[in-house]
Amino acid sequence: MSKPSIHVAIALIFYHGKVLVGWRTADQHQGNKYEFPGGKVEASESPEQACRREVFEEVGIGIQQWHTFDVIQHDYDDIQVNLHLFHAYATTESLSSIQKPWTWYSREKLQHLNFPKANQAIIQRLMWQHYIKISHDLDQLKYLSEDTLLYWRTEIAEFNSVEFEQYSDDQLNHLILNIEHWKLLSTVQQQHISAVHIKQNQLMSFKKGQLPVGIRCIAACHDAVSVQHAQQLGVDAILLSPVQSTETHPNTAALGWESFQELAETCDIPVFALGGLKPEDLEIAQQHHAYGIAGIRSF
Repeated sequence: MSKPSIHVAIALIFYHGKVLVGWRTADQHQGNKYEFPGGKVEASESPEQACRREVFEEVGIGIQQWHTFDVIQHDYDDIQVNLHLFHAYATTESLSSIQKPWTWYSREKLQHLNFPKANQAIIQRLMWQHYIKISHDLDQLKYLSEDTLLYWRTEIAEFNSVEFEQYSDDQLNHLILNIEHWKLLSTVQQQHISAVHIKQNQLMSFKKGQLPVGIRCIAACHDAVSVQHAQQLGVDAILLSPVQSTETHPNTAALGWESFQELAETCDIPVFALGGLKPEDLEIAQQHHAYGIAGIRSF
């Protein structure tokens, strides 16, 4: 006999790098666990409408602009759950209206909370490694530490997806590819990539709803306008550069830590500092509201 199947809308609400989380009571399905806002999709509504309604009813705030995050199917012993995931940003003005016991948690804290098993894929996508190595050498995948991703920067004419066959799924899970290269992969290969990279000129040509769904996107940004546009599109993270002057771009004006912090501290998604940094600069970067750091020569 087949299991009953339900559709649930889940809201991921971000504010200045943190995520809104609540507590599921004992009398609920998968009770006595942490949860994200959301609930069952009614027959008369779309998943996004259900998400908006549940957030207003449960959290106490109204959010109109939602980004499609992913769709996840999970089988419990007694039921099949189809999770329709959306994300949005809370405003400073709305914070006082958020009802208890909803609380803000850092992304690092999420992995230590007891969520239902169906939410583990969500937690995994929200978590990023703290280092991004930028290289033309794809073979660097074999030597990365667990807390490092590789952005393989190569020309489209030199790109060959056959090269991926020599790497394990775990190694490919540490790989970042530009969106134009990612589009050339098979559907199976696309699912193993850690994230899609979007250059600033590519970013500014996108409109809301045009980003791929179900894959993390990290956008290269160099100013306040591109940072704002990246968030409006619904990207997962930002590479903000250059923090300091670099040999590869000697004529590009550096942001400096003060300007970097002004942009990063009000950003609702992870910001990676890039430009003239070494791996040991992670602590100072995080003091200026970076989530992590990226580099080329010094990495």
